[in-house]
Amino acid sequence: MDWIFAVALAFFVGVVVWFGRSIYDFFTPSTQTISTPTFVGQTESDAMAQGDRVRVRAVVVAHATSDRFPKGVVMSQEPRPGAQVRVGRQISLIVSDGLQLFPMPDLRYETLREATLDLSHDKLILGKTRFAASAEVPSGHVIAQEPPPLVSARAGTVVNLVLSKTGPSSVRVPDFVNLPIELARSQAQDSSIRLGQVVWTPFGRNGPPRGIVVRQSPDAGAHIDPSQMVSLQVSAGPGEAGYLVRQVHATVTVPSGEGAQLVRVAVHDETGTWNVYDAYAQSRQKLDFTLTVIGTSELDTYVNNELLGSTVVGVEAPEQNQRGPKPKRAP
Repeated sequence: MDWIFAVALAFFVGVVVWFGRSIYDFFTPSTQTISTPTFVGQTESDAMAQGDRVRVRAVVVAHATSDRFPKGVVMSQEPRPGAQVRVGRQISLIVSDGLQLFPMPDLRYETLREATLDLSHDKLILGKTRFAASAEVPSGHVIAQEPPPLVSARAGTVVNLVLSKTGPSSVRVPDFVNLPIELARSQAQDSSIRLGQVVWTPFGRNGPPRGIVVRQSPDAGAHIDPSQMVSLQVSAGPGEAGYLVRQVHATVTVPSGEGAQLVRVAVHDETGTWNVYDAYAQSRQKLDFTLTVIGTSELDTYVNNELLGSTVVGVEAPEQNQRGPKPKRAP
């Protein structure tokens, strides 16, 4: 019995010593130091495995884009390689997400504030801005950008902008009535007037010669903002009768989304339905069209085969329908 008691006592003492040592090691950091290995350039899984082998804790604390390190490779560590650290020390790693390319946003027609917000959203940097005169873009809005829209870009790319410079606070509208349309356009350009909708109107046998401006809006002598457009009604000629013919400018902005989206822009007028655009476009891309429509007309925009919106671009005056035969609808 004496030897059994001695063996039990020895076992008990061993357990107490082992447990005490474990408690001490848990609350007392190890004083043993090692040289921090180099994790930079390794894949994330390899870095974790090496950390276990040398008894340090390799922890990924962040991800970042990089044009130097492929995706999934350690691009930075702290402490640096070669530093003396205690066993069990955490080594913080930053892992590369690779080089992320995306289409450059289309900033045209945006204000400087809107363009700045878009650049910040895509982690792009606003570079130099300069001003230039423009008859189409309102004052303070973007005329052009470099790099241009839709080219491949990456975070940190510097974007330079050209803005429409501030013109006079108001301009006086010339008298375009009774002028040929070509002369009216020339005078509008010389007077810094922006022409908008030009409506070719059939006035019947007793109407003015073709191309003569009959009406304008706003009227001659009015003072308007430089960005405001002047619309003209032009005679289609004494031999013409029937529907009104309109020339309109339209801009469609593709909504935000991931990747390219299927966009279709359709026009409905008295000749039928026809597409002015049916292809893929990038998020926030701006599509510009100059349209010639006949009679009552509508512009419909579809994104991924869903109707995004409809805009009426012309309504046929009832009395015009009495002036001549209607054109046949296109199939």
